[in-house]
Amino acid sequence: MDLVFPHTFVPWFRSVAPYIHAYRGKTFVVGITGELVAAGKLAFFAQDMAILHAMGVRLVLVHGFRPQVNEQLAAKGQTARFSHGMRITDGVALDCAQEAAGQLRFEIEAAFSQGLPNTPMANSTVRVVSGNFLTARPVGIIDGIDFQHSGVVRKVDSAAIRKLIDIGAMVLLSPFGFSPTGEAFNLSMEDVATQTAIALQADKLVFMTEVPGIHEDPNNPETPVDTELALADAERLLAALPAPMQPTDVGFYLQHCVKACDGGVERSHILPFATDGALLMEVFTHDGIGTMVVDEKLESLREAGSDDVGGILQLIEPFERDGTLVKRDRTEIERDIANYTVIEHDGVIFGCAALYPYPEARTGEMAALTVSPQVQGQGDGDKILKRVEQRARTMGLDSIFVLTTRTMHWFIKRGFAPVDPDWLPEARKRKYNWDRRSQVLVKKLG
Repeated sequence: MDLVFPHTFVPWFRSVAPYIHAYRGKTFVVGITGELVAAGKLAFFAQDMAILHAMGVRLVLVHGFRPQVNEQLAAKGQTARFSHGMRITDGVALDCAQEAAGQLRFEIEAAFSQGLPNTPMANSTVRVVSGNFLTARPVGIIDGIDFQHSGVVRKVDSAAIRKLIDIGAMVLLSPFGFSPTGEAFNLSMEDVATQTAIALQADKLVFMTEVPGIHEDPNNPETPVDTELALADAERLLAALPAPMQPTDVGFYLQHCVKACDGGVERSHILPFATDGALLMEVFTHDGIGTMVVDEKLESLREAGSDDVGGILQLIEPFERDGTLVKRDRTEIERDIANYTVIEHDGVIFGCAALYPYPEARTGEMAALTVSPQVQGQGDGDKILKRVEQRARTMGLDSIFVLTTRTMHWFIKRGFAPVDPDWLPEARKRKYNWDRRSQVLVKKLG
């Protein structure tokens, strides 16, 4: 085995553990476009879904079939017709949709039946269950256009779906619904996935799409993807955009993410199916790969509490081991927990620092400033420093100081100046480790 492998795999797998614990028993509704299947991505996508299933995530999969229906229509000499971002479904188009849905369900069930040795699906058992879980009504006539057999979701049989996912089955929904009179309606994958997520009060709604997400500048695809959008920001952006007509329009999937979050779904995601493993990267890494719409910012900067002791210990332990930080045991951190500030994202602590005041000298020591290697370079260290400075000012302190052996330049760039160890308050000077020869740096607080 490669000697480097354990040193990369083990820390990575441990970093994934908090997400595994957090999502066990949670409900994800995942919508896939027909383009994902047409691009030959279904087999790898099924492997990733099987991994989520094995980790205890309850899954509902909704498939689209836009290109497959268009292909069926073309084979019959018909032209696909769309308006207001929806398909106009006449009798021929309805027949084509039914044929495409049957073929896709067959392919999806086959993909989840894989089990070859030495593949990610080895020893997996994912039972796929379909059924008439959707009641629909016709779209009707809009602006003089009769959408005929196109419909929208009226009701989702959430109780029946919940019973199935509770026993470990994966529910597969095709974009078809039926009226109480038995009439069939062609629905959109996006509408089905959104309404199902709302009905189940799912923990996540995920769209696997043709687009990479929402760019920081929606008008400039060269800008990075905005990995997290607060619901209020997403609503403002949607209001400023023209009505989406094509799946590649910025607001096409965003409108459904906003609707889901307004309906009580905690988080909605827009992911690119073109990126291999996009689903796993979004679920099991800090920043993900696509855009997540969330009702409130998941990241919080706050003072620590007793429940944070374990997270702080896990964060600082690697830095204590390599000598960057002085060793602190659990008892010491539990005793001083009120001195700590933490930065938390989605329930995981990614940064911390402690402030020890010396009121008689009107100064305080900032200790154990740590930012996880996963998020270094994103400004979390500066956020924590500013929060500690605010705490120090509130205490009436005129300065803060740090002792460091390796990160002098980082502090100097942020207004700290080196001083002689004799500058330290008497109480701190008595505890100064002359063997470690830490540099003392001080910052005056305005």
